[in-house]
Amino acid sequence: MRREIMEHYNIIRDFRNAGFHESEEHRQILREIEASLHHGSFMVLSGIVGCGKTTTLNRLQEKLTEKGDVLVARSMAVDKDRVSLSTLILAMFYDLATEKDFVIPTQSERRERALRELIKKRKKPIVLFIDEAHDLQSKTLVGLKRLMEMVRQGGGILSVVLAGHPRLKNNLRRPTMEEIGNRATVFSLDNVHGANREYIYWLLKQCIKPEILSNSLFEDDAIDRLAEKLATPLQIGQNATLALEEAFHIGGQPVTVDVIESVLAKDMNEIEPTLTRHGYGTKALAELLDINGTEVRKLLRGQLPPGRMNELQSQMLKVGLPL
Repeated sequence: MRREIMEHYNIIRDFRNAGFHESEEHRQILREIEASLHHGSFMVLSGIVGCGKTTTLNRLQEKLTEKGDVLVARSMAVDKDRVSLSTLILAMFYDLATEKDFVIPTQSERRERALRELIKKRKKPIVLFIDEAHDLQSKTLVGLKRLMEMVRQGGGILSVVLAGHPRLKNNLRRPTMEEIGNRATVFSLDNVHGANREYIYWLLKQCIKPEILSNSLFEDDAIDRLAEKLATPLQIGQNATLALEEAFHIGGQPVTVDVIESVLAKDMNEIEPTLTRHGYGTKALAELLDINGTEVRKLLRGQLPPGRMNELQSQMLKVGLPL
C-alpha cells in the first residue's frame, strides 16, 4: 500500500503484516495437533490458497519451540515435487544434530541408522513440518510413513505434519494411497474464516491507529460485502487494499459498497480460479483426469462437446473437486 494512502487513512501497518488471527477454530486445531505429536502421528493441514496454512504452521512451530517438550524439524526445500525422502532425512539431521562437526553419512543404510540413534539420543518426540506438501511425490509420502515406523522401532517418536492445498487431502483419499491416507488425520482451514466480518474488524484494529474508528476507512455495508464475497485472509487483505486505493483516488472518503464492487474481480469464483485455489492447475488436472493440457484448457473454457464435458465433470466431482 502506498505511503500517502496509509497516512491519509491513519494506517500504521500494511494488511499483509497484520500477524496471526487466532480464532477459536484455530485454537482447537492447534490443540488437537499438539496433543497428537507425542504419539507419532501423521497429520495434514489442508486449505485453499490464502487461507493461512503457512501462518498457522509457523505459529504452531513457535509454540512448540517455546514449550520445548518436543523437537521441531522443518523441510526448507522449495521445489517440493523434486523432494525425496533423502532430502527430508537431511532436514532432520540439520535441525536435530547438536555437534557442530557432525558428519551425515552418505550411504543410505548408515544414514537411517544414524538418524534413529540421533533421535533416541535427543530423548524427546520429534515433529517434522513440511509446507507446500501437495507437490510431494507419492513415493515420498510412503517413505515418510516407513521412516516413522523405523524411528518407532528404535524407541523414538516421530510425527509428521504436512500442509498443503485440498489436492493433498484428495490425493490421500485415493485407493492407491490407502497405506498413507488411512493413517492420516486431516485438519481443514477452509471453514476457519467463516466469520469473515470478525476477521475484517480484527485486521483493521491491527493496522490502524488505536484512536481511529474502522468506519472512517470502510462503511459497514462495505465490510459486509467484503465478508460476503471473499473466502480467505489473502483475498480480504488484497481487496481491502485495492478498495482503499480506489477510494483515495476518487476523493479520499471511506470505502463504499460501490467501491468494493468496482475492485472485486468479476471472474473470481469461476471454475478455473476456484480449481487453482484448491491446487489444481493445468498440469494437476491433466494428471488427475488422464488427459492432455489442450483438453484441460477446453474443459475450463467450456469448449468440449456436452457428453465429454459431463464425463470429465463427473470424474472431478468423484474425487472431491469443487465445481
